[in-house]
Amino acid sequence: MKLNSKVPEGKLEDKWKNYQAKCNLINPANRKKLNIIVVGSGLAGAGAAATLAELGYDVQCFCYQDSARRAHSVAAQGGINAAKNYQHDGDSVYRMFYDTLKGGDFRSREGNTYRLAELSAPLIDHFVQQGVPFAREYGGVLVNRSFGGVQVQRTFYARGQTGQQLLIAAYSQLYKMIRAKKVEMLPRHEILDLVLIDGKAKGVIARDLKTGEIKRFAADAVVLATGGYSRVFRLSTLAIGCNGSAIWKAHKRGAYFAAPSFTQIHPTALPQSSDAQSKLTLMSESLRNDGRIWVPKKVNDQRKPEDIPEEERDYYLERRYPSFGNLAPRDISSRAAKERIDSGHGVGPLKNAVYLDFKHAIKNFGKEVVEDRYGNLFSMYEKITGINAYKQPMKISPAAHFSMGGLWVDYELMTTIPGLYAIGECNYSDHGANRLGANSLLQASIDGYFILPNTISNYLSGELKEKHPGIDHPEFLKIENEVKEQIKKILDINGTRTVDDFHRELGKVMWQECAMSRNKIGLEKAIVEIKEIRKKFWTDVKVTGNANEFNTELEKALRLADFIDLAELMCTDALQRDESCGAHFREEYQTADGEAMRNDEDFAYVSAWEYNEGNFILHKEKLEFEFEKPTVRNYK
Repeated sequence: MKLNSKVPEGKLEDKWKNYQAKCNLINPANRKKLNIIVVGSGLAGAGAAATLAELGYDVQCFCYQDSARRAHSVAAQGGINAAKNYQHDGDSVYRMFYDTLKGGDFRSREGNTYRLAELSAPLIDHFVQQGVPFAREYGGVLVNRSFGGVQVQRTFYARGQTGQQLLIAAYSQLYKMIRAKKVEMLPRHEILDLVLIDGKAKGVIARDLKTGEIKRFAADAVVLATGGYSRVFRLSTLAIGCNGSAIWKAHKRGAYFAAPSFTQIHPTALPQSSDAQSKLTLMSESLRNDGRIWVPKKVNDQRKPEDIPEEERDYYLERRYPSFGNLAPRDISSRAAKERIDSGHGVGPLKNAVYLDFKHAIKNFGKEVVEDRYGNLFSMYEKITGINAYKQPMKISPAAHFSMGGLWVDYELMTTIPGLYAIGECNYSDHGANRLGANSLLQASIDGYFILPNTISNYLSGELKEKHPGIDHPEFLKIENEVKEQIKKILDINGTRTVDDFHRELGKVMWQECAMSRNKIGLEKAIVEIKEIRKKFWTDVKVTGNANEFNTELEKALRLADFIDLAELMCTDALQRDESCGAHFREEYQTADGEAMRNDEDFAYVSAWEYNEGNFILHKEKLEFEFEKPTVRNYK
């Protein structure tokens, strides 16, 4: 299959306008004849479902939680970017496009990345009209702060709970459509497979998580908005239920998986305290605006932080990256923390953390200002750790966080399966090899509210005259039986090890060999170990209960089976990319002072993988840089 990105011709600033001018339209009367399935109810999914329903389409929206409001978008804290240049500090749409392209180490499409920046400003107006309580100056003007990888203030925020406030707004729009009976909401349903008819996405097979019933749902198009897959590491900042199963099932049915090894390690999480932990807690990157990150200069220093004088503290980000300091991009900040921890300068009981100190901010601005900006984050930190961060530094550590990789999509956000779309974090489109902070809420919202509703008509206009197969089509029965057979197979194993035990083993392999740094020997070893984990899983896992009941162990087992396969592809992708770029840091390819060494001549492409029964085949989408030539990524 030849990959066609469908990026329109013309000037960068005209591409989206040119696309809309030529896009096929569907009149309102005909939209009522078309059904769309949206999987996921976070910012991308809720925004898409609500907007598509407003346009007149018949929409069914699925989520595995008991309410759409429990989507993981609620956990985002720090803010959402937009190039409105309220500060008059040199920001612009083009500057935001360049920062995002450079932040992703020139491994994303220019057209998609520019569109992200272009649509950012109207999105803020959109949310203000929905009632999002963004922070404001005393006179009422919206206020901004900075995030990593930029030198301007373009991040809009609602204290440290921006994701929650945006999700409430999106949920309100979704619920309005549910009440109007234009959206059928199906909570506690998990998508277990995709149904293709004549090569097109025409429905899904879902499991009712309350009863265990397997159900069929038909549609004219399917939209996946299922978030990221960093739970493959087990310990991550994601909610325990977050998974990659829907996109992995789509991958097995023919959707190419792009850049799976591009997964982000967030520098500002709470450190792991024991092997028994099931997840890690994210502390917003916004804290790096006013907090200063440091470690003791002395190796294995046992003193309390307040007993370590200034001259014996190493503010290593300010030392290594003076232009950006504590706001260096996430991949660089995480690797710098790892380097300090590995060299013996880590702090905390397990020596696996660094300090994030607000002493100077409180001295300069006063406690009241710091409390106004970050109060809920300080409260959360004290509730979890028992430490008052106004008096002592926070302890933070890198943790698996965001997935830049995901299903390959074109400019219309369609995958390589006609009629199947992927939006938000579950696609690969805007961020390249590293996502800049506060671009996640932005991409999810823009994909759902602004882009998909404009692009899906280009495909659906051609489906109006086609047959609309229902759930009685033989293909639905075939896929349903395959789903039931897999569930039976996993329950019949009745081995000796729990799902969590296998997940813990997989997570350790992935964290060691395919996280902040990778090397050829380690990745080859990891692939062998993952294959062994798969073999043991399918012969020795024990899943209690049965299929016809509420069974969380069965849910976890089905998701872990997909994670194991995805882990192998992640390591395969990392192994073939003989360069360091963004979050993909190959130890063999670095400068003398430990910075990433990119290879544009051989690797300026998006790796798009075909499943091929587990014998993955690489397809390359060459990246063309018409407007910004790749440069060495320098934050010093």
